Amino acid sequence: MCGIVGAIAERNVSGILLEGLKRLEYRGYDSAGIALLNDSSGKIRDLKTVGKVKKLVNSAAKAKLRGALGIAHTRWATHGKPTVGNAHPHSSQKQIAIVHNGIIENYEVLRDKLIKDGYVFKTQTDSETIAHLIHRARNHGKSSLLEATKQATKKLQGAYSICVIDNTEPDQIIVARSGSPLVIGVGDGENFVASDPLALGQVTDRFIYLDEGDIARITLKGVEIWHGTRKVNRQITRVQNYSKDVDKGKFKHFMLKEIYEQPQVIKDTLDGRISDKKVLEQAFGVNAPAILNKVKSVQIVACGTSFHAGQVAKYWLESIARIPCQTDIASDYRYRDIISQPDTLFVAISQSGETADTLAALRYAKKQKYVASLAICNVATSSLVRESDFCALTMAGQEIGVASTKAFTTQLALLLILSIVLARRTGLKASEESRLVKQIAKLPKLIEKTLALSKEIKKISKQFSDKEHSLFLGRGIEYPIAKEGALKLKEISYIHAEAYPAGELKHGPLALVDSKMPVIAVAPNNDLLSKLKANLSEVSARGGKLYVFADESIKFESDRSCRVINVPNCPDILDPIVFTVPLQLLSYHVAVMKGTDVDHPRNLAKSVTVE
Repeated sequence: MCGIVGAIAERNVSGILLEGLKRLEYRGYDSAGIALLNDSSGKIRDLKTVGKVKKLVNSAAKAKLRGALGIAHTRWATHGKPTVGNAHPHSSQKQIAIVHNGIIENYEVLRDKLIKDGYVFKTQTDSETIAHLIHRARNHGKSSLLEATKQATKKLQGAYSICVIDNTEPDQIIVARSGSPLVIGVGDGENFVASDPLALGQVTDRFIYLDEGDIARITLKGVEIWHGTRKVNRQITRVQNYSKDVDKGKFKHFMLKEIYEQPQVIKDTLDGRISDKKVLEQAFGVNAPAILNKVKSVQIVACGTSFHAGQVAKYWLESIARIPCQTDIASDYRYRDIISQPDTLFVAISQSGETADTLAALRYAKKQKYVASLAICNVATSSLVRESDFCALTMAGQEIGVASTKAFTTQLALLLILSIVLARRTGLKASEESRLVKQIAKLPKLIEKTLALSKEIKKISKQFSDKEHSLFLGRGIEYPIAKEGALKLKEISYIHAEAYPAGELKHGPLALVDSKMPVIAVAPNNDLLSKLKANLSEVSARGGKLYVFADESIKFESDRSCRVINVPNCPDILDPIVFTVPLQLLSYHVAVMKGTDVDHPRNLAKSVTVE
């Protein structure tokens, strides 16, 4: 889940590397480090700090680090605590320096062998093993840095993307990937490498995406890539510069900015995909109609927030399209015996498209008898998109806040119109599709109206500041939304939050209800409203404090035990998207009230690229 960046140029690259780390901080911020090859001394000089990249930037300025070749790293800790000693880059014999993203599963076995060979380990990380392996291959076998890296990576089990430098070969960076993302930035007389194009947007818009198993040599003159024993060519792709997106503008936090961007990004996601009367299924790709004609059921796989989107989609697919849908958490999917039904579409959902568990699930699914694989993703050049049969891209733009907001609602928008496309195959009438599409077209304005609740929600957030636990309730399609609300609150405010189907209250959770634990409920005006009201009465009867986000048409009244926040009335199919927004705002305002780091919550990273 870490972020890596490297550069080789005829100028000082320290600023480029540090700026790259700032842009990659969403991938982890337990520690940061940089290593530069000094032209005058011929030595590798490194600097490491614990905490956010800003600390490293300040220390680097004082140290006046310079070099025309360098690598850098921002860490999300897996093996070993966040300490200066465990921070990357890692070195071997003052000759080799590496940065690594991923997890080496067999590092203990490799470590024991290296210790017997006389190598001394200075860290608790799995990554240090890579540096010593390369050094051993480099010196014992008299191999070049490229060949030594090839030999070393053959011994690694797990996931990795690595950058390697060597003070005896100061004209190159060797990089390799397997299971973790890595992209090469192509410049003019200078070249770069990073976990994400975002890191290099300030120096280039041309990128080469490395495939699984690729190893490359990066020099001033160009890039050479090998796959196994074969030298290969990889396409150069132009990627939009996201520099504007990484500016908070008038907002205090990226998360708040991204919440307020939702009307526009949902509109952008729908544009070109719906007309006045129907969903334009060609927008899912030229091959989409032929594939979708075969689909009789759907298998959805995702993690975290994306999994909640998949759970909402299950309701839409079964109620609108009238086809069965199964949802699985990606980390568990490939560890059970899959019984794939004939004519089933495999759908993988991910914001980044680099989530290790979701990618592994996709690769496992390819061995099963699915009709095809569809990626719902926010990054066009991601591994998930490239490895799926076809894709539907959300237009959320770069999402910096670790707690996902706009990526989630744009995923829902796409999954909703996918449900309508599939419903045509099961008899959806043109008149009914037209009615649904007209409702969907109102979504951006409904979100705008909902955002106007922010001040009211901010007021009630004060009542959460001293709370340690909370309970979120929803019924039917709103249950996954309650789960998403609970996830957001725990992610950024560190309040323990659980979500339950409201009908399950009396089967255990009601025992937890007292005046000290707020209970948050989602109450759209649908067929389950009367059932939900009965469940909420159970909470009030036991002294619980209720916070109900209710459709304004219900005419819920606030009283001493219940605070009602009226949400704009909306069509049933849009309820999950609209009711998500106030829960996002609640988690945000509570976190600000508690003084937590909203954009960079502890122990988390934006893109989970390790299993």
